[in-house]
Amino acid sequence: MIKKPIEDLSTEDHIRAYSASRMHRFLLGNNTVRGAAVDATLLIRQMRANHNLGILETLILGHAYMGALLVTSQHKGQDTISLRIDCDGPVQGLVVEANAFGEVRGYLKNESIPVTRPVESNDYSEFFGAGTLAVTRILEGGKQPFTSTIELEHGNIAQDLAQYFTVSEQTPSGFHLSIRFDDQGKVIGAGGLLLQTMPGADEDVVRRIESQMMLLPSLGSEIAHGQGAMEYVDFWFQDFGIQHLDPRSVDFQCHCSKDRFVGHLRNLPKEDKEDLRQNGPFPLELNCHFCGSNYQLSKVEVQGI
Repeated sequence: MIKKPIEDLSTEDHIRAYSASRMHRFLLGNNTVRGAAVDATLLIRQMRANHNLGILETLILGHAYMGALLVTSQHKGQDTISLRIDCDGPVQGLVVEANAFGEVRGYLKNESIPVTRPVESNDYSEFFGAGTLAVTRILEGGKQPFTSTIELEHGNIAQDLAQYFTVSEQTPSGFHLSIRFDDQGKVIGAGGLLLQTMPGADEDVVRRIESQMMLLPSLGSEIAHGQGAMEYVDFWFQDFGIQHLDPRSVDFQCHCSKDRFVGHLRNLPKEDKEDLRQNGPFPLELNCHFCGSNYQLSKVEVQGI
């Protein structure tokens, strides 16, 4: 993977943002409500730089990145999940993959969404239209992936993920995803929160937690003002017996490489490889949709395939 430079990010700011790039997992209500909160500011800025995204595209894909990471909060080992949205609106869809190591990658099917009027809020439902959300889990040691699909009801990633868990997994869930931009359109805070009710949860406690979620300020805005994701949870859920679990680092990461692309080219049919050697184009450009990395092969390198 090639990580492109992030505009206007000093070394000091990078170190500070990197140290804050964590997903904090916790339990509430006598361990009957599980949760996770993530500070994704740095990885969202890196995602934007690699995919060269505008504000609207950053908002939508960034929400999907954070949502996917939060879904992995209850996974371990080599477990991987993917979110896939297919829709008939201008977004067209997206694909995001995340794993239990805290790595996430993914892309929009349309990285230049047409906008006919100023976007004045975080409501981007009009850009999705009708469509589906598919969640695929690849579990370590599992024989095959498991996919469940629902119709998009809201055109809002947080609400549609909550709907997925309620309908497909019978797990009442709430997602809170937010990205804060400054006046120049720079990402200055990005964070997400997930709460899920487990069997046996006290109904009164659940109602109180649901009421508290309705009062929550934007986590992205709080991060932009210097509050950490864990401090955010500690403040807003201090009355619910918080038990902190081990945090995880999070990162925009893809395991593509020039060598991997060359390996795929070597597996092409003989006639296709011969056509490349003879006709190019030179240099041969190889692009990874998941992370925006671009690799080039010279004529000499193509001849050696």
